[in-house]
Amino acid sequence: MRVLGLTGSIGMGKSTTAKLFMEAGVPVYDADATVHMIYEGEAAPLIEAAFPGTTVNGKVDRAKLSPLVVHDAAAMKRLEQIVHPLLGAYHRKFLDDAEKSGTPVAVVDVPLLYETGGEKRVDAVVVVSTNPEQQRERILAREGMTAEKLDAILARQLPDAEKRKRADFVVDTSNGLDPVREQIREILAEAVKMPQRRS
Repeated sequence: MRVLGLTGSIGMGKSTTAKLFMEAGVPVYDADATVHMIYEGEAAPLIEAAFPGTTVNGKVDRAKLSPLVVHDAAAMKRLEQIVHPLLGAYHRKFLDDAEKSGTPVAVVDVPLLYETGGEKRVDAVVVVSTNPEQQRERILAREGMTAEKLDAILARQLPDAEKRKRADFVVDTSNGLDPVREQIREILAEAVKMPQRRS
């Protein structure tokens, strides 16, 4: 089985691309969805202990947690030390289940793949990209998003040009869904021929 790491900066169309991989019959592990799940479960009491007042009814309230970590590298590190081990367990289970199912390719959708050294844990990296104008337009259309918030998020992410340079495959989402479906078909055909690289 080959494992593809799917990544891309905010607003590039990564979630849509992940859905199109699923549409093509590929199992996809969604790191963000798993974070949401553990924020409503086993991570909540640990996060509350580290950041008092950030949970409501036993669930992490992102609106309360975010201001405490977004501009504070040490606090972000504390949060990651709680969340990453829990995510790791779900990630391993996903890969075990995918391997048992006999699928030739599985996808792990990880927004900060390069930033967390995740490229070492996959066989190839797929970077989702679009032009900067379309990216800003998509993000600023989101509810509650401001230019300042966007800049803080982008500051934590590796620049798109650097991601594209390091990628094995680049999916361009600027021309609608059909070209993306075509690119996914090509990637899947290519991926099964690649050597296994992950450590």
